[in-house]
Amino acid sequence: MTFNVAADAYGKFMGQYSEPLAVPFAEAAGVRAGQRALDVGCGPGALTAQLVERLGADAVSAIDPSPPFVAAMHERFPAVDVHAGVAEMLPFPDDEFDLALAQLVVHFMDDPVAGLREMARVTRPGGTIAACVWDHAGGGGPLSTFWQAARDLDPDVHDESGLAGAREGHLAELCDRAGLRDVESGMLTVTVRFASFDDWWKPYTLGVAPAGVHVGQLDEAGRQALRARCAELMPPAPFEVTASAWNVLARV
Repeated sequence: MTFNVAADAYGKFMGQYSEPLAVPFAEAAGVRAGQRALDVGCGPGALTAQLVERLGADAVSAIDPSPPFVAAMHERFPAVDVHAGVAEMLPFPDDEFDLALAQLVVHFMDDPVAGLREMARVTRPGGTIAACVWDHAGGGGPLSTFWQAARDLDPDVHDESGLAGAREGHLAELCDRAGLRDVESGMLTVTVRFASFDDWWKPYTLGVAPAGVHVGQLDEAGRQALRARCAELMPPAPFEVTASAWNVLARV
């Protein structure tokens, strides 16, 4: 799935979760000075920022299929090696990196196994592959209340629970199929505070990701009904949203 939306819109929608998630994700992956790292599906740079902070810009490469995101990355990180492209066809030589990381990306790959296999190809033997995906299937992701409200109004709505890696153990299965070894699974959790319900709701109207597409396909009455149902399900403001992602580490 290509995110042909402005980087700012993505930041308002998912960046509020992905930026804090990048901290424990980088820590779990063991990112440390002296390594070279690849950020696969970098988006506007939530994880890239952590990699640059820990490794230096000259030790980081990044790739994303979205033209707006690639443009934003060039502006934000002019010293980082940023490419336009997909995980399944990485434009890098074999054994180029010590780590290849995919934060909130595997579930949007056209072929997750091929993407993980490519991440392994460009990582040196003994290097680390790391990936994480929101717990959409278990109800622990940041969009759980939204999708619950959408299903309450339309039981046939297509949510994100069936996406690759979104259920317990599936990321590990994908890594096994990609030929990775020493696969370890875990969970990462972040908490985001919202001052008002509107602060929580407005990002869903920006057309970002499957949730934003769903809102955009509704007529005005449908959008208002969905907003009202979400308001019924959310706690009184201010409130916090706790979001968890399945995490996997593997060796090449």
